[in-house]
This record gives sequence, C-alpha cells and structure tokens, in this order.
Amino acid sequence: MATEEKSVMVVGIDDSEHSLYAFEWTLDHFFAPFPGTAPFKLVIVHAKPFAATAIGLGGLAGPGAIDVLPFVEADLKKIADRVVEKAHEICSSKSVTDVTVEVVEGDARNVMCEAVEKHHASILVVGSHGYGAIKRAVLGSVSDYCAHHAHCTVMIVKKPKIKH
Repeated sequence: MATEEKSVMVVGIDDSEHSLYAFEWTLDHFFAPFPGTAPFKLVIVHAKPFAATAIGLGGLAGPGAIDVLPFVEADLKKIADRVVEKAHEICSSKSVTDVTVEVVEGDARNVMCEAVEKHHASILVVGSHGYGAIKRAVLGSVSDYCAHHAHCTVMIVKKPKIKH
C-alpha cells in the first residue's frame, strides 16, 4: 500500500519578533500537537538580502561605499546564522524534528513565492509587522505581496496587540 505524501508548509522567518511569533504560533497549532504525525512537511525559509540592496546601492554609490560591502555581507550572514539557529532551537523545544531550513539570498517577497513553487507548497505562513498604510507603501509588505502572488494558500499570522 502506497503512503500518501504530506503537503508542504513553507514558513518564512526573519529576525523580527513578529516573524518568530508567527513561527512559534504555527508550530504550536500545526506541529507540536501531532508529534511525528504532523499533517505537513515543514520547510523554513529565511531570505537573506543582497549586501548591495541592504545598504541601498542602486548604481548611485558614493566614494567608499563599495568598501563596506564585505562588512555588510558578513553581518547579513551572521543574522542568517542566528535566524537558522533560533529556528532549530524553537523546533527542538517543541519536539518538531522533521524540518528543512533554507537560507536564500534575495528579496523576501520573491524568495517566499519561489520557495512555494520549488517545494510545491500548499500553504505559506508569514508574519505581519503591523505596519500602517504609509510605512507599508514605502517599505513594501512581504505578507501583502505573498497574499497576491504566491500560488498557494497564504496564512498571515499577526501578533496580538497588548492592550493597556
């Protein structure tokens, strides 16, 4: 008798508290309650920005700007390593063992949509930073973009606001 292949869930993470909240929420609701029998295969994806993009080099670099690229690249790699380490720690603390973690260089919006295609994911989970309309328009919203362009169901997990 053939075993049915599990659907794939891609979870996009970065080093923000909103992202980590969404990741933990997802593990708590879809993986931790089903040790060894979770309904999805878990793929965690971190988008590492290109160094030139991170410092705003769009062909209009000032003198010496190129000199900082190796330092920016080193910092971005450290951040990516921390994100991956944290993802493994969280998975371990929740007894989630069947997981794939990837770091992909590029714009997070494109990286997430491409990961969906690559892994034939049936669901993509991203966190929401809760930006207002102006900040979202200036910075661009990864969750907004993915909701409109990913070829699967997109779940946007928002961290609850603390009421005072």
